[in-house]
Amino acid sequence: MKTGLLTTLFYLLLITTQAQNSNFINRYWNKLINDTTHVSKPKFLAYPTLGYSPETNLEFGLSSLYVYYAKEDTTNRLSEVNGFSFVTLENQYGLFFDHNIYTDKSKWIFPGRFRFQSFPLLYYGIGPNSPAKHIALVETQQLQIKERALRQVLPNLFFGLEVDFQKLRNVNFIQTSETFFQKPRGSEGSTNLAFGLGLVYDKRHNVLNVREGIFSELAVLRYANTWGSDYNFNSIITDSRFYKRVNKRDVFAAQVLGQFNSGDIPFNQLALFGGENINRGYYYGRFRDNNQLTAQVEYRFLPLPFAKRWGAAVFGSTGTVFDKFKNLSPDDVVWSGGGGIRFLLFPKKDIFTRIDVAFTKEKPGFYLFIGEAF
Repeated sequence: MKTGLLTTLFYLLLITTQAQNSNFINRYWNKLINDTTHVSKPKFLAYPTLGYSPETNLEFGLSSLYVYYAKEDTTNRLSEVNGFSFVTLENQYGLFFDHNIYTDKSKWIFPGRFRFQSFPLLYYGIGPNSPAKHIALVETQQLQIKERALRQVLPNLFFGLEVDFQKLRNVNFIQTSETFFQKPRGSEGSTNLAFGLGLVYDKRHNVLNVREGIFSELAVLRYANTWGSDYNFNSIITDSRFYKRVNKRDVFAAQVLGQFNSGDIPFNQLALFGGENINRGYYYGRFRDNNQLTAQVEYRFLPLPFAKRWGAAVFGSTGTVFDKFKNLSPDDVVWSGGGGIRFLLFPKKDIFTRIDVAFTKEKPGFYLFIGEAF
C-alpha cells in the first residue's frame, strides 16, 4: 500500500496538468492550494489516489481530511479526522478513519481509529532475527476499533478509559519460502476485546504539525475471555514525544515508543515494528515479538529559508523487538534513516503534506501523507 501512497504524488501532479482543461478541477485545485478560509473555520480536503504493487495490482483510493477548532476558537487545540478508502483489481479493499478530537478548552479528548481491510499481510516470522524475505503471504480480513475517552484532571493531563476491539477472520497462510515454519498463535483467526486505562500528558496545539510541546501516554489494556476475547493477554504501551523550536522556522522532534505484552498473544497483536510513522523504511510488521523498544529523531525545516511553502526534514530511528527482557540485546538493534520534502497545504493552519524516503539495510520505503509522522 505504500506504493499507492507514493504514486498519489504523480496522480496529483497529473490533475494539476489537466486542470487547465477542466473548470471544476481547476477551481478545486485552486481552493485546495490557496487556503482562503478564515483561520478559525473548518477545512475539508478530499483527493483520489492511484497505486500499484505486485500483491494488489492497480489500486484506486480516496483520501480525506477534516480539521477544525472547537467552537471555531483558535485558542482551542486543532482537531482532525482523516480517512482513506481503497479497492484493487485483486478484489482487495479497505476503509480507515483516524481522529484526534478536542472539546472546548480541552476538557475532553477523544483519540481513536477505525480500520477495516481485506488485504494481504507479509509474514516474516517472530523475533528480531526473522529472515529478510517474508516466509508467508497471509490473506485475511481485519477489523480494528480503538477508542479513548480522556478527561482533563490537571492542566494538560488527561485520564480515562480505553477500549480496543480487533477481529481477524478468513485467514489463509500461503507459504512463500522453502523453509518450513510453524503457523503462529492466532493463525486460524481470532476476536479480541480489551478494556483499559489511559493517562496522557498533552501540551500540543496542532497534532498534525507540532512546533513546541510534549506528549506522553501510558496505556494499560487487558484482553480476557471474560468479555469475549479468544485469548487472555495484557498490553502496556508507552509513547513519549518532545518538540522544540530551534528558531522561527525549524523544529527538532524526538520520540520513544515501547510496547510490552504478556500472556497468550495472537500473532497479529504482537508488538509490530515499522510503518509510516516510526522506523520508516521497514514494512509494518517486518519484525514482531512480545515486546518492542524503538526511538526516532527528526529535524524539520518548516518552511525552507528560501521557499515560502516548501519545507524539508531529515530523520533517523532505531529499535528492536524481543520476547523477554533478559533476551534484549544491542546486537538485535536495527537502524533506518532518510529525509523528505514538505509542502504547506493549509498555510493558516500550519499543515504540511510530507513525502518521505527512508533507507534501511534491506530496502527503501516511500511515504506520502498529510501531517508529520509524529
